[in-house]
Amino acid sequence: MRIVEVTAFGGPEVLVARDAPDPVAGPDEVLIEVTAVDVLFLDTQLRAGWGEGFFPVKPPYVPGDGVTGTVVATGEGVDPGWAGRRVVARTGKPISEGSPILAPVGGYATKAVARTGSVVEIPAGLGPHEALALLHDGPTALGLVDASGVGPGDAVLVTAAGGSLGVVITQLATAAGARVIGAARGRAKLDLAREAGAEDAVDYTEEGWAERVREQTGGVRAVFDGAGGALGRQALEAAASGAVFFAYGSAGGTFADFTAEEAAARDVRVIGIGDGPPGIDRVRELIGRSLAEAAAGRLRPHVGQTFPLERAADAHAAVAARTTLGKTLLTCD
Repeated sequence: MRIVEVTAFGGPEVLVARDAPDPVAGPDEVLIEVTAVDVLFLDTQLRAGWGEGFFPVKPPYVPGDGVTGTVVATGEGVDPGWAGRRVVARTGKPISEGSPILAPVGGYATKAVARTGSVVEIPAGLGPHEALALLHDGPTALGLVDASGVGPGDAVLVTAAGGSLGVVITQLATAAGARVIGAARGRAKLDLAREAGAEDAVDYTEEGWAERVREQTGGVRAVFDGAGGALGRQALEAAASGAVFFAYGSAGGTFADFTAEEAAARDVRVIGIGDGPPGIDRVRELIGRSLAEAAAGRLRPHVGQTFPLERAADAHAAVAARTTLGKTLLTCD
């Protein structure tokens, strides 16, 4: 099989494709013939050496934590009926024993093994690329929007609204009746946010953008911050008293740049990425729910660009340059 390895921490050029022996499905695992691989922004950060104190990855390693394909073999204790099914699966490994947080490894390959608890069958009527685009973003978006409690007439702000997760959050919040304001960089991403259902979209390269959102809405009830850093700090300015702020983005290398005291002074409740992550069973349930919603036409993930597996370095460079729209995938056809 072919794999792509991170040979050392560094720029996209450290991603090198090579041949490797085919893996074998172990107990409670399946072997998947991969047709496409999810590219996460986190993949680019870890490749560059970010997060060493939290994610236990050391070069050389195969990055990636999301694949779609067909089950071609089953391990000991696995129902052989899985063979031949179209699936999406997470290949990552827990960062510590029993942790629900997975280090994204094992996915950039033409064949991959995954634990059965991380494998979900793709429903009829849904394409594999669309299903893969929801493997991570579907459960994350559902969990965030469910937790926000937003409903008809509530104003919400979604930063990084032109990214794959921002698109899905916007669709879900809009379906709940909320008034979504998307924030992104550049016309193409702003147009995508509006296409996803945002009532308006603002360019956060323009000075005073957050204050304009506050003036327009009277203050938003929820902030879904996929940007982090200084942009996350600015987004806090748009929050109304009593709002909830979901700080899950770190595109600039850090999460939203404000203190708990600053949020409390504005009467804003902050929920971080590590605050009660759901267990694997709950994640699997949310993946299945998001796939069902997409199969029924109620969710429309946006796959903006694909690259052949061998060009993983080009994909990483595009993601890091912020030139991508929606989801980026690697293909193994």
